[in-house]
Amino acid sequence: MNILLVGSGGREHALAWKIAQSPLVRRLVIAPGNPGMEALGELRPMKVTDADGLAALASEIKADLVVVGPETALEAGLADRLAAAGIPCFGPTAKAAQLETSKAFSKAFMQRHDIPTAGFGVYERLHEARQALGVFKPPYVIKADGLAAGKGVAISPTSREAEDELERMLGGRFGTAGARVVIEEFMDGEEGSLFAVCDGERAVLLGGAQDHKRAYDGDLGPNTGGMGSYSPAPVFTPELVEAADRRVVQPVVAAMAAEGMPYRGVLYAGLMATADGPKVVEFNARFGDPECQVLMMRLDGDVVPLLLACARGDLTRAPMPAFSPDTVICVVLAASGYPDSPLEGSIIRGAEQDFGPHVQVFHAGTRRRDDGQLAAAGGRVLNVCARGKDIAEARERAYAVVKKIDWPGGFFRTDIGWRALERA
Repeated sequence: MNILLVGSGGREHALAWKIAQSPLVRRLVIAPGNPGMEALGELRPMKVTDADGLAALASEIKADLVVVGPETALEAGLADRLAAAGIPCFGPTAKAAQLETSKAFSKAFMQRHDIPTAGFGVYERLHEARQALGVFKPPYVIKADGLAAGKGVAISPTSREAEDELERMLGGRFGTAGARVVIEEFMDGEEGSLFAVCDGERAVLLGGAQDHKRAYDGDLGPNTGGMGSYSPAPVFTPELVEAADRRVVQPVVAAMAAEGMPYRGVLYAGLMATADGPKVVEFNARFGDPECQVLMMRLDGDVVPLLLACARGDLTRAPMPAFSPDTVICVVLAASGYPDSPLEGSIIRGAEQDFGPHVQVFHAGTRRRDDGQLAAAGGRVLNVCARGKDIAEARERAYAVVKKIDWPGGFFRTDIGWRALERA
């Protein structure tokens, strides 16, 4: 098979690493890719939002399958262009991807179909949003409606701070993504990420992970796209997973098909384990980042038949996914100043050596300088992922490698996996 993988981050590096292991792959083209993927496939310098250009590239290489990594490519309609060209795509159409690309759409969809989630309101005018704060109790959960690179969520402990956040969002902090906001009830509980692969009619669970959204140790600082993750996550008890599949995953896939938006690809359900059972925090229309990294390292066997079956609309033809009982942890190394103003260009040394069979270092935001040295080129820059028999062993291996990477321009959290360690 010829496969085109779209994206350039740590999620896509992990997908490329796993796809390249498949005996079914004849040619892997990655657009645009990053320096970490140079040995895995052919890199093409294209923008992930160039749906027409990417569809043309897929036709050029006679792609048998296109795997879409980032949500921005889905919002740009890449899956729609590929469908028109008759090329199988692992990733939903722009209409179906609204589950992620519009918080307002997603909340209204859940309300229509009685899918458990927090109470909410949608507002476009600042004075109406301010007045609505009186309906909710602190802390206030405020979300930009559109895509904001995982940073469009604020939890404000007081009404004054909530008003300030509303002013920032509706005042243009996230551009058009914040032109309207969703205010939600605060849900008390522990959050985790549950994944399922979908073929438009059926959904098969892939398992769960837990990430760390806050920038600093102790869950302090601003929200980020994710500073680390691990899988399996103890929060996903068999009872919780069964309830989430029955009350969330299967109803979503059925309802999307019923509304004329059959969902193909991976469905990411961010869930809160509450006293009333699992409730949806948010949906993503693609693999989480950095959750994808730990899932790919735990996944046993060939991932390509699974991706292809979803893209072709028939999961019954694919073997059911199986996962190692080992724990995998991911520690994100981010550039100083992330998430607000990450510093780019600093030199990274020691990240490209062989750290042994239990460790993978995925590139998330790097570039190759003219002199061949590796440099930071984004907010989240490297993902150090390690496997172990339990969370303690995986964590020890990951942080041992972090210490071997010479990068004064970065920072990382030292407490990834703390919830699982407390339960161990």
